[in-house]
Amino acid sequence: MPVQKFTCEDLSCSISTIATKQLFLREPVLEDVDAVWSIFGDPRTSQFSPSGPLPDRYAARDRLATWLLHWHERRFGYWAVTEKGAPEEIVGFGGLLWRSLPGYPDSLHLGYRLAHRAWGKGLATELGRAALTLANQLGFSDVLAVVAPDNGASIRVIEKLGMHPIGDVDDVIGHPPSLVFRAGV
Repeated sequence: MPVQKFTCEDLSCSISTIATKQLFLREPVLEDVDAVWSIFGDPRTSQFSPSGPLPDRYAARDRLATWLLHWHERRFGYWAVTEKGAPEEIVGFGGLLWRSLPGYPDSLHLGYRLAHRAWGKGLATELGRAALTLANQLGFSDVLAVVAPDNGASIRVIEKLGMHPIGDVDDVIGHPPSLVFRAGV
């Protein structure tokens, strides 16, 4: 399903709220720290994250601060994700972030993490489509996604979004390389 059309003459615009078929995607706020901790601190949602779950609420606060800074500097970033039927309950975070990884300096990345209760509903695919549509509308030529090689569910989502494998990256010492996918948007 197509998402709302955005127009931006330059990157000074802010795409802070988007509605899709099932989701509301909004810019995160400081008060979202408990939701960050709940989702990123859950071992189930971190099963395929080489760095594992966040160790405490302070780490969640730091992660959220990084996202807020990205929004401040770039006027887009990770959204807080809610379902339309329960817009007050955050079920995940995701969107676009600039990251540098070995071999992929200063690249735009698609990422997401959903609460366990939100799995299996097509929400990751819907979120990913919204993010790739936004990247295209903002004029970015390509987007990367980094996925653990044993994370079959996320690989299927990334492939549904039309992204193709282009290599791998040693992003966490002591763990197998992650797969790198690219979407030419």
